[in-house]
Amino acid sequence: MPPRPNGGVLAVQKLKTALTSALALRSTEGVTAIEYGLIAALIAVAIIAAVTLLGVDLSQTFNMIAGELSNATSL
Repeated sequence: MPPRPNGGVLAVQKLKTALTSALALRSTEGVTAIEYGLIAALIAVAIIAAVTLLGVDLSQTFNMIAGELSNATSL
């Protein structure tokens, strides 16, 4: 069977298209995973900051309430 003049070029183009599609899908999944990881990290930082800031305020508030209650029971 004699080779076709454009058969090899067509096969290379199909292979290139298939590889490009496969790489595009793969890279999209990787980017999505990285984005979810960054979002989770930012949420964790926000939670740590909120607990740190509120922890001091809550401790002071509970100490103030405990002091008021001890003063009220001694009257």
